[in-house]
Amino acid sequence: MNGSSLWRPLRRVLITLPVLWVVVSVVFLLIHLVPGDPIVQMLGEGATASDVDSLRHAYGLDAPLGQQYAHYWHGIFHADLGQSLRLHDSVTHLILERYPYTLALTMAALVIGVAASIPAGVLSALHRGRWQDRTLGVLSLVGLSFPNFALGPILILLFSISLGWLPVSTAGNGGAGDFLLHLILPAVTLGLSLAAVLTRMVRTAMLEELGQDYIRTARAKGLTENAVVYRHALRNALIPVLTVIGLQFGSLLAGAIVTETIFSWPGIGRLTISAIYNRDYALVQGSILAVGLTYVAVNLLTDIAYTIANPRMRST
Repeated sequence: MNGSSLWRPLRRVLITLPVLWVVVSVVFLLIHLVPGDPIVQMLGEGATASDVDSLRHAYGLDAPLGQQYAHYWHGIFHADLGQSLRLHDSVTHLILERYPYTLALTMAALVIGVAASIPAGVLSALHRGRWQDRTLGVLSLVGLSFPNFALGPILILLFSISLGWLPVSTAGNGGAGDFLLHLILPAVTLGLSLAAVLTRMVRTAMLEELGQDYIRTARAKGLTENAVVYRHALRNALIPVLTVIGLQFGSLLAGAIVTETIFSWPGIGRLTISAIYNRDYALVQGSILAVGLTYVAVNLLTDIAYTIANPRMRST
């Protein structure tokens, strides 16, 4: 790999640094953007002045804003995001405890979305205008129109209550097999909307690639149709899809908040909802920061993967 090939990924990393600064700064300002006094909202209107002053000092909100900002960055560099006054534990520990569950759910949904969309998109492109294409188009539209908060309860009613095939909620406590069994319904709920988006993307990209000159040349050389479609057309069609997958990862993280609540999945999404309900602002800040940094990291990795997959981008 030459110097220019190394420069582009390095440049993307350097560009990400200001984005990280913005994310951290916005999360820091979150507690200051809350209407009214967040400390009074946490304690309620009946709190005494001494209780308010004590909690404000515990959060460090009695210090100047610049000092609070510096202290917040100091805590991030030392993996200290403060204390949850409701759960009586460090925010960092609570997030690290819940983060693997959200990551497992999101990655499982991503696998389901990609595994369902690639064959569906290829099939739709190969049978353009036929009943297969129209059927998959209707299914994609239904997937795009059906929100998680509606699909989740339907899957629970069908597969858990009516058929009794899958557990209703939580992550289980009986080992890896039990965990995967509990993961199926929330992952399917989260992954189907992604599959609907990616199916249309794969179909569009495949139609564009199948009309290129190199495809006609490959067929003229006598290559089998499978080799033309999967070895050449699909490989190039997936390059722009990589970018869409990175962008949609943010949607998966946002959708995980609703999905985790529906299925009582013990991830960051459910932790965030609980923290908002309990007005635990330190925990809200930490949870949103974890989600934001994950989104930035995934988009950086997607951009680097796009550069590696597309040799034409390495010299730009």
